[in-house]
Amino acid sequence: MAETSKNAGGVDNTFRRKFDREEYLERARERERQESEGRVKSKSKGPPVQRKPLKHRDYEVDLDSRLGKTQVVTPVAPLSQQAGYYCSVCECVVKDSANYLDHINGKKHQRALGMSMRVERASLKQVQERFDVLKKRTVPGSFTEQDLDERILKQQQEEEERKRQRRERKKEKKKENAVEEEIEMDPDVAAMMGFGGFGSSKK
Repeated sequence: MAETSKNAGGVDNTFRRKFDREEYLERARERERQESEGRVKSKSKGPPVQRKPLKHRDYEVDLDSRLGKTQVVTPVAPLSQQAGYYCSVCECVVKDSANYLDHINGKKHQRALGMSMRVERASLKQVQERFDVLKKRTVPGSFTEQDLDERILKQQQEEEERKRQRRERKKEKKKENAVEEEIEMDPDVAAMMGFGGFGSSKK
């Protein structure tokens, strides 16, 4: 005789679980409806943010002020006093100057400043005005090829003068060393030891 199969715990596990297809179809439709409403809401939050185009930085980036200085760093110090470069706009600390420059030129920082990564297209008139400003900045006749030649000639003369002074100092040192060696060695002691001196025969 065959009995119904029961495992050691006495639980009957011979049946198959039956799923109500209509119930699960209804759940799937409800989930899809909620997702589509969520997408529509996220798209219709408002008009897209119009950011200003990139502008030229009007301040000097300070990378050298803390160069060569020692600083005590504690883990409980505020971000602005921790080791590295602190960005007050994004409230983050960057460990070295190269990464700091990457950060302030990057998309995240520029967005926090309200700028997009697009550059405004300049018109012909703007370019001409910029050229005029740059021409006025350099005084006409302030620098010519003759000035360049004179500066090169002056540099060469200074270099030759430095080399000549170096050679003279070397000669003086050699003379001083030769005189010191002659003074240090007593001729009687040198003759007794069997040599004339430690100095070279060249003079």
